[in-house]
Amino acid sequence: MSARAVRIGSFSGYLGDRFTGLHESVTGDPVDAVIGDYLAEFTLAQLAAVGRTGKSGYVEFFVEQVKDNLADIARSGAKVVTNAGGFDPAGLAAQLRVLCADEGVDLKIAHIEGDNVLDKIADLQAAGAKFDNLDSGEPLTSWGYDPVAANAYLGGWGIAAALADGADIVVCGRVTDASLVTGVAAWWHDWKIDDWDALARAVVAGHLIECGGHTTGGNFSGFTAIPDMTAPGFPIAEIAADGTTVITKHERDGGAVLPDTVTAQILYEIQGVRYLNPDVTVHLDDITLTKVGKDRVEVGGITGSPPPETTKVAMFAPVGYKITNTVYATSPNVAAKVELMRAQVGHGKPAGVHLEVQPLGVPATDPQNQWEATVAVRFMGIAKTAEELVEFDMARRLGALFLQSIPGFFTDALTPFNKKPSAQIDYWPALLPMREVPHTVVYADGRREVMQVPPHRTEPVVQPVHPEPTQQALSGETATIELGQLVYARCGDKGGNSNIGVWSRDPEIWKWLRSALSTDEIRRLIPEVKDLDIVRHELDGIQAVHFVLKGMLGTGGSSNTRVDQIGKAIGEYMRSRHVVVPADVAKRHVQEVTAADL
Repeated sequence: MSARAVRIGSFSGYLGDRFTGLHESVTGDPVDAVIGDYLAEFTLAQLAAVGRTGKSGYVEFFVEQVKDNLADIARSGAKVVTNAGGFDPAGLAAQLRVLCADEGVDLKIAHIEGDNVLDKIADLQAAGAKFDNLDSGEPLTSWGYDPVAANAYLGGWGIAAALADGADIVVCGRVTDASLVTGVAAWWHDWKIDDWDALARAVVAGHLIECGGHTTGGNFSGFTAIPDMTAPGFPIAEIAADGTTVITKHERDGGAVLPDTVTAQILYEIQGVRYLNPDVTVHLDDITLTKVGKDRVEVGGITGSPPPETTKVAMFAPVGYKITNTVYATSPNVAAKVELMRAQVGHGKPAGVHLEVQPLGVPATDPQNQWEATVAVRFMGIAKTAEELVEFDMARRLGALFLQSIPGFFTDALTPFNKKPSAQIDYWPALLPMREVPHTVVYADGRREVMQVPPHRTEPVVQPVHPEPTQQALSGETATIELGQLVYARCGDKGGNSNIGVWSRDPEIWKWLRSALSTDEIRRLIPEVKDLDIVRHELDGIQAVHFVLKGMLGTGGSSNTRVDQIGKAIGEYMRSRHVVVPADVAKRHVQEVTAADL
């Protein structure tokens, strides 16, 4: 066990993150390991679609990133751990060995297998597994589609074993995002499989750096006060032997690590104050954040307990095809103009085609230039087959509107109409006992070892219930202000659910927030969720109220037809709404980031 804290840097938070991230992370401040996360649920769906075309099932973007940095990786001594293996970690590992040989760089490469359970689904069903949908509760047999991908979420012990064997690069498929970090920390500190508190703290550390620039100011409501946001740096987690973590960043890089930026990422995509991982159940109830230096935030209050006996399985299946195009309408009478275009484009359409038309925004009152009078209008066609959409020929129908439709109609001449349908991939989340998932490490020399299943809890994990605040009529002087003047917010997606975390560091605003932001108030602020099941939690240590909006994203981002497909903007929309507050609260405003904070 090393007495020194392990320093783990991030270099990618999703497929498409800043291309130079790997180079930045291995040439910046010294780190012991770097992790690259590419496999959002939405990305898995994309890779599943690509795999059906016969292309590689791993993330080729990572190959491009790593090939020019192999010498830097070797020189730095930093271990590289990534889930860029996607559906073919063995294929990516083989490709990396070819690159190393071509470049004359001696790096040992291992990979993790066992997450792909697609070929076991039929046998497991025959043995009684129902693969009930985590959101709807319905059995897999009710779906009506044949999965083309089924990947179980693995923990970090395979990564730890590969590193202990001397691997320099560990390629994973569908491990949990946080497992990239817990595996490194468990190896570095030689943790035991039941070191629950240490593991739980490492999971939180992994959650905090898995999304790259999120923790250094990216996607943060208070971004205007963060310095040098042109290219915010990638974060670093310093994890001590007991799992206690300090989040920081490379000193030379932009952005900032503050309690607020860390709070934003804590609240991202969680489903409550119990955070489930294949290696440990994390208890976030008492989480605290303390600024301990410039760009240094210590995370406290985390405890752990045994994990559930099951792990999540992400299944995907093609359910049809879609095609989208955008045109523009100009005020006045935009609503009537949109309805006429809807009727004209939909006139005589094939019976199997569903047409959705969505105006994006509203024109300004008394617009001061043409663009303030302009509304984008998105047309989406959906069908079971690509042939039906080809027959529908949306591009031709839209192209016929110039002389026979609305006044003020135009298109972007530099953006031709899309004519090619794309696959619509649906998502089915389910559970599988971990004993049915052969979590396997394939060492650099080809040896294989199946990891031990962690001891698990016998009772199901239940999120604690936090009572709704008692609503009281406001007395005395009040003010109507934009909610964003008082609070920050962060939202995210988990399958068909969206979540929103809302917080303020000001204790007086927090006192008002926890009493005013009820489930009913959320339904008022976000009218489209008024009929949904909503779960509310409070995290007193970071002065946050958290909501899970069940089913807001349909069955998942990959098949959802909302323009904001995976719910990334709902928190900022909510902050733009007006609320009535006591006058003394309105005067406080959000506790903006200041030079002293930085």
